[in-house]
Amino acid sequence: MTNASKGKLSRMPVIRIALSKGRILEETLPLLARLGLSPREDAERSRKLILATERRGVQLVVVRAADVPTYVGHGAAELGIAGGDVLAEHGGAGLYQPVDLGIARCRMMVATRRGFDYGKAVRQGARLRVATKYVNLTREHFAGKGVHVDLIKLYGSMELAPLVDLADAIVDLVSSGRTLRANRLVPVEQIMPVSARLVVNQAALKTRRAELQPLIERFSRASRK
Repeated sequence: MTNASKGKLSRMPVIRIALSKGRILEETLPLLARLGLSPREDAERSRKLILATERRGVQLVVVRAADVPTYVGHGAAELGIAGGDVLAEHGGAGLYQPVDLGIARCRMMVATRRGFDYGKAVRQGARLRVATKYVNLTREHFAGKGVHVDLIKLYGSMELAPLVDLADAIVDLVSSGRTLRANRLVPVEQIMPVSARLVVNQAALKTRRAELQPLIERFSRASRK
């Protein structure tokens, strides 16, 4: 191989897929394996933020869950895998969302202490204290019901807020419901079902369609298996 040929190969464009550690990564790994895109090292233990995959020219970029839409939207990654909750809260409007991958399924729920009269608390014109990290979704949900909310932004241990009278209710993701039950809380209203979606940078899809479209179609087929 000539030096010129080596130079051309080294400049081949890379496809980057942004995703976050945790449940989405755990449930995405079998899907990536079916596509021949498994990381070349343990993605859940590695401290590297950019991981090579089995397919030459495709990399995984590990970011915070809330940052996936930003990295894809600004073109730092061509593709991403993000939860529907993140897309709804942090703005997925500028992203192409071609595939619901059907993984990391859960529900965005309102939950309260047992015995709390939620029906009375959300009457038109009422005021409610709600703890959540999903402030935009929560505000929009209760505004649609005509309920005034005092939002308390928390980043973790959401279930504690009603127990110490910090809030009347919480808005959070619920999967099995075991954590709610362990803390004497009950789900009282569903805001939305949530699952992970493939998101695509729209500009990249226009300029690199020949590379990206087949990969999008493979994600779609693999997600149905």
